Amino acid sequence: MRILIIGGGIAGTAAALALHQAGFEPTVYEAHPDSGEDLGAFLTLASNGMRALGQIGAASAVAELGFPLTRLRLIDASGTELADAPLGSPDEPLARYRCLRRTDLYAGLQAEVRRRGIPIRHGARLSSLTEDSAGVTATFTDGQSATGDLLIGADGLNSTVRSLISPAAPRYAGQRVFYGYTADASAAQQEHAEAITMIRGSNAAFGYACSPSGETFWFARVSGPQATAEEIARTTPIEWRDHLVPLLRPDSTPAAAIVAATTDQLMVTNAVDLPLGLRWNTPRAVIIGDAAHAASPATGQGASMALEDAVILAKALRDSPSTSAALATFDLLRRPRVENNIAASAALTARRTPPKPGAGTGAGPNANERPPALTDEELAHQLEWTTPLPAGQSG
Repeated sequence: MRILIIGGGIAGTAAALALHQAGFEPTVYEAHPDSGEDLGAFLTLASNGMRALGQIGAASAVAELGFPLTRLRLIDASGTELADAPLGSPDEPLARYRCLRRTDLYAGLQAEVRRRGIPIRHGARLSSLTEDSAGVTATFTDGQSATGDLLIGADGLNSTVRSLISPAAPRYAGQRVFYGYTADASAAQQEHAEAITMIRGSNAAFGYACSPSGETFWFARVSGPQATAEEIARTTPIEWRDHLVPLLRPDSTPAAAIVAATTDQLMVTNAVDLPLGLRWNTPRAVIIGDAAHAASPATGQGASMALEDAVILAKALRDSPSTSAALATFDLLRRPRVENNIAASAALTARRTPPKPGAGTGAGPNANERPPALTDEELAHQLEWTTPLPAGQSG
């Protein structure tokens, strides 16, 4: 099976690795002319994301790109520590949470794709697609085209493939998200090695972690109006810093000092998500990752969910008697989990109690009849490469 993958980010490269391992012939088409879009932000890969990478032989390569997080600390606005607990699977080196820059993850996964001899073409921006019973053809803005048996849209939040399958615009989730880095970490911060500290602040949700080299990675989520594209383009990092610090000053936490010590390494984005119940596929095309189910960043699961998608889609195609059966199985297995994540992240963003895992989301005719959320053990079993997936199920 020849598979066209649109997008060379996290979902697209992971899908290429998984599909290649399953015996298919994927080719990655990336719109950006070099490694990919430089978002400047960092992310955490949770244990479930690292387990997914482990199934396609990429966990070791990715683990080297960041640093481990084995503890979660929670403090309130007064600086009182509310919790300090193990995070994820700290006793399994390749299943530990990892903190790393998004661009480093892009580059690392693309390097692994090339190492395995999987074609990746840069500067290929999709403009249209056509499909029939014989296959699917992608046409790019440079006039070139490619034909395959299946097309996977892994082209992120502003997906062109999604616009052609299930038009839906991202929705503002109500918060601006600040990301920054500073090398001026205090001794107190460095004491909490391998910990991510979450702060329930008066005016912002804040989190930080210190790398082994002493660099502090931090984020802040602040409720308010959506930042316009013009505002983001014209506001300097120092101006964003000077806007954020007064919001953090009233609290007795390290947050204000961390931000004040930040200079040019600071950026702002809007927290957005996608509506529930989107159509994910046609007979010859399917969307995965943020293209299908982007959530606001409050749960920190976006990248890990995309990695899970890649493994489950490859296994579904491997184990199903037909492409249509594989896509139905993928939808059936993935939709409850990722839509619960969208709902939970939206609730945390709005400072509401997240819905119970597995609860109906209100999207689609059978939303309240969906299976309950997987336990960690059930998810690990489902991701396990040698575990067959049920074939031929309909949605």
